[in-house]
Amino acid sequence: MSTSYLSVQLYTVRELLTEDTVGTLHRIADIGFTQVEPFGFLDFADGLRQGFAETGLTAPTTHQGFIGRADLDTVFATAADLGITTVIDPHVPAERWQTAEDVEATAAALNAAAEVAAKHGVRVGYHNHAHELESTIDGATALEYFASKLAPEVVLEVDTYWVAVGGKDPVTLLPKLGDRVVALHIKDGPGTTETKDQVAVGQGSLPIADIIAAAPNALRVIELDDSRGDRFQAVADSYAFLTTEAFA
Repeated sequence: MSTSYLSVQLYTVRELLTEDTVGTLHRIADIGFTQVEPFGFLDFADGLRQGFAETGLTAPTTHQGFIGRADLDTVFATAADLGITTVIDPHVPAERWQTAEDVEATAAALNAAAEVAAKHGVRVGYHNHAHELESTIDGATALEYFASKLAPEVVLEVDTYWVAVGGKDPVTLLPKLGDRVVALHIKDGPGTTETKDQVAVGQGSLPIADIIAAAPNALRVIELDDSRGDRFQAVADSYAFLTTEAFA
């Protein structure tokens, strides 16, 4: 597998990143990564800027809540300054995925944000958890209904683990969402809500090879929400699995 398809969600190593942003980025680059996915990047943009300059790492995607914010121009201008081209809102609460009207309102907010982002050469997207799959609207999952209401330029990052937790098969879901899916969160474990049970990619029960094959052009972003083991080591083990054992 080309490493150009690999990234890592920095939330996985959030404690290390808080203690030493630049040093942690160096450690990630030393594993072999060329790309990362920051979270809440507005809070440590300076550290990211320095770390990117020193390591050569880039961030094609980032997580940053922006739905409902009044300072969208600041959000997207800062992203553009860091070389980030896709800003992904990581969470809309479960209660807002229960009716068609609420889902349509969220889609409208994304569509409006996309117009602001475009002025800065940036696009916007959304990242799911389990509740968007557990809710059904008009015979489809709320996530699929949501996708049908998005402007063409709005993208999706599908967290394949949370799709499984939500009771759906990510291998079946991804083709339904099509080319709108530009990134995947690749994580592994037993597929339950207990985040501490998550493990390095390749050490759990998810069909990782089939998931990637279902969206072959999507960026593969390694992530652990939590783990009982050392999460940085899990990132290194995930990288080794994805670059050698699984897809040599």
